Amino acid sequence: MPAANIVIIGAGSASFGPTTLATILREPKLKGSQLALVDLNAALLATAVRVAERMNEAWDAGMTIRGSADRREVLAGAEFVVISIEAPPREELWRLDWQIPIKHGLRQPYAENGGPGGLMHACRQIPPFMEIVRDMEALCPDAWLINFSNPLPRISRAVTKYSAIKTVGKCHQIDVGYGIAAVLLRDRYNIAVPDGINLHSDPANAGVIHSMADAGRCHVAIKSAGLNHFIWLMDIRDKETGADLYPALRAAIDAAPPSLEPFSMDLFRIFDYCPLPGDTHLVEYLPWLHDPLAKPWETYHVPLYDWGGNEAAREFLLSMMAAMAEGRLMVDGMRDAPSEGAVELITAVSHNENYYDEAVNIPNNGAIANLPDETIVEIPAVVSGRGINGLNLGPLPEPIAELLRREAMLVEMVVDTAVTGDRQLALQTLLLDPMINDIGRARAILDDYLTSFADYLPQF
Repeated sequence: MPAANIVIIGAGSASFGPTTLATILREPKLKGSQLALVDLNAALLATAVRVAERMNEAWDAGMTIRGSADRREVLAGAEFVVISIEAPPREELWRLDWQIPIKHGLRQPYAENGGPGGLMHACRQIPPFMEIVRDMEALCPDAWLINFSNPLPRISRAVTKYSAIKTVGKCHQIDVGYGIAAVLLRDRYNIAVPDGINLHSDPANAGVIHSMADAGRCHVAIKSAGLNHFIWLMDIRDKETGADLYPALRAAIDAAPPSLEPFSMDLFRIFDYCPLPGDTHLVEYLPWLHDPLAKPWETYHVPLYDWGGNEAAREFLLSMMAAMAEGRLMVDGMRDAPSEGAVELITAVSHNENYYDEAVNIPNNGAIANLPDETIVEIPAVVSGRGINGLNLGPLPEPIAELLRREAMLVEMVVDTAVTGDRQLALQTLLLDPMINDIGRARAILDDYLTSFADYLPQF
C-alpha cells in the first residue's frame, strides 16, 4: 500500500490534536507513512510528538514521526496538510468579539463565525492562514489542504480566492442533524431521549450530541446542503427500507421536546425544511436574534458561548495529553476516538477508494444550482484519486437559497477585508451584516475593534 506524507499544523491543539493523531496512527492503510507535527508552542509540540511516538509504537504503525516549530522544515513534498490553528489567547479574544459591540448597543447571540465578531475572527485568522498557503505554494503545491480552523467557510474561501492550492474544509456539525432526526423520530425507532434535550455546541453537551447522532445514524441516512453551520436537510430516508422520512419528520415537529433547538424548529415550521446546525451556530447568520426590545435570545433560550467552560475543557484535554506523553495514561484509551474526518479523506485520495463523505466544504461549482459557483458550500461528495467531487444536488428552495446567497456575498467581502486590511471595505462589510441596522453603530464598533485588536490585525 502506498504510504502518505502528512503534515499536521496546530498539532498541539487540545481538542483537535489527540483525536487527529489517534485516527491517523491507528489506520492500517497509512502504515509506514511520514507524519510531521508543527506547532508554534514548543511545549505543546513536544507533548504532541511524544504522544504520537507512543501511539506509533503501541499500535505498530511504522510511521516516521517528526516535529518542528518551523513548518517550512517539513512541508517539502507533503501530500496532505491538515490545519487547525487559532490566534491566541483564544477564549479571551472571542469574549472581546462579543463584549465590544455590547458597549455600542448590539448584543450578538453568538460571536464566533458570523456577525461583527465573526468579521474580527476572520481578520485575525485569515492572514496567518494565508502565510501557510504561501509556504505550501513554494514547497508542496500539489498537496491537499484539509482545514479544521474557524471561521471555516471564510478561511476556505480565502484559500480558493487567493491561491490555487486545493482545499477542503471538515466540520462535524452534521452530527447535530442526525441528533435532531433521532429526537423527532424517537417514537418511530424507540430511541431513548434525555429530559430537557438540546444539542447546543458546548463541551459539556458533547456526549449527548454523540449519543443522539449515533442513534440517528443507526436508523436513517440524510443528505444536507448549504453553508458550514448553515446547512439544511434535503433528504432523509430509512436505512433499511429506503422510505422517504421527511413526511414523518414534518409531522413530528409539534411533538418536539420544547428544549430541542426551538429556533431551528420554528424555522422548520416556516420554511418546511429543517436546518441542521443547531441553534447556537445557526443564529450567527440571520437577522432575527438580536433585537434589544424583543430579546429573542430569551424566547428561544439560546445560550451564550461558554468561554470559561471551553477554556476549562481545553485545559483538561491538555492535561490528558501531557499524561499520555509522560506514560501516566495509556494511549489505548484513544484507540476508539471518533474521527474528525481527515483520515478518511487522506486514505480515499491516496488509495483511490471512492469514499462517500456526507459533508465536505468545497467550492460549489454547480452542485447547488442556485448558489454561486465560487461559494464554499457544505455538501456530500465522492472522494477518490481524482479528488473531492461534490454531488449535484440541484436547487435549494428559493427562500433558503436567498438566505444563503446573502451570507455567501458577505463571505466574499469578509475575505477581501481580512486580506487587504481596507478600513472602508471593513465598514461596508459590517453594514451588510444581518446584525447591523445603524451606520453610526457600525462605525463605532469598527473603531473600537480596530483599536482593541490592533496587535492582532497588522493588515490594518
